[in-house]
Amino acid sequence: MKRLLLAFICLSAVVQAQAPDRTRPPQSGPPPTLKLPGIQKRALSNRLPVWIVERHEVPVVHVNLVVLGGSGDDPQGKFGIANLTASLLTEGAGSRSALEIADAVDFLGADLETNSGSDSSAVRLNVPVARLGAALPIMADVALRPTFPQAELDRQKVQRLTSIIQARDDPSAIDQLAFARVVFGPTHRYGTAQAGSAQNISAFTVEDVRAFYRATYQPANSAIIVVGDVTPDRVMPLLETSFGKWQGGSASAQHPTYQAAPLPAERQIYIVDKPGAPQSQVRIGWVGVPRSTPDYFPITVMNTVLGGAFSSRLNLNLREKHGYTYGAQSQFDMRLNAGPVVATAGIQTDKTADALKEFFLELNGILQPVPADELTRAKHYVSLRYPLGFETTGDIAARLEQAVVYHLPDDYFSTYVQKIEAVTAAEVQRVAQKYIVPNKFAVVIAGDRAAIEPGIRALNLGPIKIMTVDDVFGPAPAVPR
Repeated sequence: MKRLLLAFICLSAVVQAQAPDRTRPPQSGPPPTLKLPGIQKRALSNRLPVWIVERHEVPVVHVNLVVLGGSGDDPQGKFGIANLTASLLTEGAGSRSALEIADAVDFLGADLETNSGSDSSAVRLNVPVARLGAALPIMADVALRPTFPQAELDRQKVQRLTSIIQARDDPSAIDQLAFARVVFGPTHRYGTAQAGSAQNISAFTVEDVRAFYRATYQPANSAIIVVGDVTPDRVMPLLETSFGKWQGGSASAQHPTYQAAPLPAERQIYIVDKPGAPQSQVRIGWVGVPRSTPDYFPITVMNTVLGGAFSSRLNLNLREKHGYTYGAQSQFDMRLNAGPVVATAGIQTDKTADALKEFFLELNGILQPVPADELTRAKHYVSLRYPLGFETTGDIAARLEQAVVYHLPDDYFSTYVQKIEAVTAAEVQRVAQKYIVPNKFAVVIAGDRAAIEPGIRALNLGPIKIMTVDDVFGPAPAVPR
């Protein structure tokens, strides 16, 4: 316990020393070059890649096993299986039950979590370096020898079905799924929630989970990331003992490719009726770009101007100027396949129509040249915040996961700031005009139809389609008792 307390104190000191002084005026010149510790690349005897970054300030270590398969790899008819599989990894593994795994991890002062996103899944261990040798076998059991007990599957299914019932009463959750359904459609993986539909969840079996696990969790489809108070000579033998005998698969799994829906001929408005909703949840957008886009850096800067920062145009307009919302933003959700581009906010119900006018004022405005001072502020905002993503061992490990999943070059992080600062006004205008198409974007609003529809129709933005909560989620699920 004393060692853990000392580690926490040391970590706090490191973070405080590295944190920017927000009482100082913003830097006027270009941000300094970001200097990062080198990535030492190794491999186990089974060819499982290992990336190691030494950070000796604090006696802790992060070990992340990244599997190149996530919800984007769910088979048709099995949407939600990747998410369910990752959740079940810690619910029984090796000779331990879920409770025994939790007790063993707690005894070591460690954290062990599993997660599945759109493009990858992960098992992540954070542990004092002195306990690494004892913790790795538990992590290996969870990753390599899960038992997938039927009782735990049943419990997870009840939790997921209950969450769907709760989401059906949440305008924000309704709008998020409705937007995905409108833009991508029900047969596209991105058109359904990561956890899947109620119909799919109810039908999942242990064999479904095992089949996805066998197809996806393989050493040829994975990598280990180690960040912390270790050296390759110290950590590689421990990893070899725990993961070196892992076999299965001889080539990386092939990710499915989804065809992006073309832009519609005209803008269409979708109202999901939620009587009595205290706010109107608004999402405006369409299909964006994949993470591999060569326009990544100009898009990042352009989106920062539009809605990617508190001082962005959308937020300054809808929140600061008009008071219609607590916050408005925009985002390009970049995945292996093209994810959505969306501008969003929760709007005061009686100001829904007024807010839509301001949304389109800013969406059309970003198509024009961005003034030099605003462009400089946006680039500095991105550049000066970037080092905050490398403060802790966990931060660095998370960044390296991105590098593995999206095949980023070795110098990606060290050259990021320079590439952001090199973005020109012409590039920002080019990507805005290419990817922001206000007159063809879908507008999806979850709110009280009776209160908001007349004002929206008066704007004459486009045809209006009325949807129900059942149109978005399907029929309300029956939760097993």
